Order: sequence, then structure tokens, then C-alpha cells
Amino acid sequence: MTRQVAIVAFEGFELLDLAGPMTVFQMAATLSPARRGRPAYAVQAVSWRGGSVASVTGVSIDTVAWSGAAPGTVVVPGGAPLREQRCGPALQALTPWLQSLARSRRRITSVCTGAFALADAGLLDGRRATTHWRHAATLQQLHPAVRVDSDRIFIHDGPVWTSAGISAGIDLALALVEEDHGTALAQAVAGEMVVYHRRAGGQSQFSSLLAMSPGSERMRAVLAHIREHLTAALTVDDLAAVACLSPRQFARAFRAETGQTPAKAVERIRAEAARLRIEAGDGSVAAVARASGFGDEERMRRAFIRLYGQAPQAVRRAARAAA
Repeated sequence: MTRQVAIVAFEGFELLDLAGPMTVFQMAATLSPARRGRPAYAVQAVSWRGGSVASVTGVSIDTVAWSGAAPGTVVVPGGAPLREQRCGPALQALTPWLQSLARSRRRITSVCTGAFALADAGLLDGRRATTHWRHAATLQQLHPAVRVDSDRIFIHDGPVWTSAGISAGIDLALALVEEDHGTALAQAVAGEMVVYHRRAGGQSQFSSLLAMSPGSERMRAVLAHIREHLTAALTVDDLAAVACLSPRQFARAFRAETGQTPAKAVERIRAEAARLRIEAGDGSVAAVARASGFGDEERMRRAFIRLYGQAPQAVRRAARAAA
């Protein structure tokens, strides 16, 4: 049976929030063998009245009126009109439509600030949900009945799925394909799109490399070297050689640009790499400790508690619960 997917468009929607999931579903339809001539998915963009709808970039997309759609899955992208509560007639009409679909037990999802539309419709009350970290506090303030988690890539709570900003919509769509048709098809789609298959829903939205963000090319090269050589010793002397500086010059310059000592930076990057493996269920805790450069479980456990406030086993349990 072909699964019907409707992706909502409204004036000012975020283009990639719509295009990313749409591409995942369309590619899944292309790559999966049609059963009795029926593809895995039929995807369409819908809007209040149909016709051309402009994204925030000015690029427009052709849509059909959602009144005639009967989707099994709905994707609501983000956009400034939703998070800023600028609800014209089209967005006011979105709330009762989503509520009617929810009563029919449809699967309803959001990308980024599309979660505001789901919350306005009452679909997130009492549920765990996420959105872009920058807007999570506003979502929580406006909708106190929602259990907002600002540090997840996506969250699945019953028939409702929510995801973080922009590229997380691709992770969400891949997870939906995996739920519908299994891991092999989701992996095939990810491979065609040249994206990671797939970031776990419980994965953090934040990146240590992004947080440190040095200004000079030589310090960016050092961070890249750390990430690519996690199991090496990575002493100050080693890293200073990568930067072509003396150890004393390097240590001073590195801290000035990143706000971290070299040792703390190495620990954070190793911990982030380990956390991704832990959340994905990729091997035993001991194997992850070795692969990420900690060497032993206890050393990694202490780093996790310092950085994340919980041990690796607790992080893995939380990721499984969120998946």
C-alpha cells in the first residue's frame, strides 16, 4: 500500500524544512520496489487553498489544497510566522485541520519551529517534544503543558514526532522510512543523499567543535587533527607541531581562541565522539572508550559525568527511550 505524505506549505516557510523530508520520501519511493505497481510513498505539498506558496527565500512551491488530502503522515516545516505567532487565515485554518487528522490517528510530525503549530493544536500537551534549541524556551513558555527537550535531534512520542532545526528534518524523515519499511531502505536513501544514516533521535543538537570555533586556520587545523586522531596521544607538543608553534605559544594561542586548554578540548571532542557511538548503540561501553581515545571505561565515565552530568550507560538508556 502506498503511504500518503503531505508536507505543509505556508507563506514564509523554511525551504529546507520542506525540501529535506520531501526528498527523503521521494527517494524512498524511487529506491523501494513497487508492490503491485504501487510505490512506497506518494508525497505532495499542501496548503490552505492550494496554488503557489512562497518560502522565506522567495522560492515558491506548487501545492494542492489540504482539504482534499488524506495523508497518513503530515510534516509541518518551520518558519517565522509560526514562532512569531503571526497567524493569518491560513495558519489559523491549520490548527483545526491538524486536530481532525490527530483524531483519525494520523502520524503528525514537525521540523524545527513547526512544533509551534502542533503545540497550538494541542497535539503536544503532555508529550515530550523538541524544536530548534534557540526557540525551545519560547515554546515552553507559550505551551507549559508540553515537555520541551531542547537538546534532542528528534523525539518520537506516540503518533507525534518533532525534530530540531533544518537538517534534523532529514534525520526525522529517515527514521520514519525506517519505521515504515526497515533499516535497509533508510540506509539506501541516506547513501543516495550522502548523509549520515542516521543521527539518533537522542543525539545532542550541539557540537563541541562549533562551540570552540577558533578564528585562525591553524587552530581549526588542530581541532580537525584531534577529531581525526582520537586514539593518538594528542599531547601539547603533538598539537603544537600541527599548529607550527612552540608548545608555550600554542597553549596560549589555543586557549585565547577557543576558551579551552588543549587537554580540555581533547577531552570534549573525545567525549562527543563517544557519546554519538553510545547513543547509536555502536558497540560496548568498553569498545567505545577504546575507539574514542579514552582507553578505559572509568576514564570515559569520569569525563561523561563532568561534561554531561551522567555516566555513559545512562546516556545510552536515555537515547533508547527517546528513539
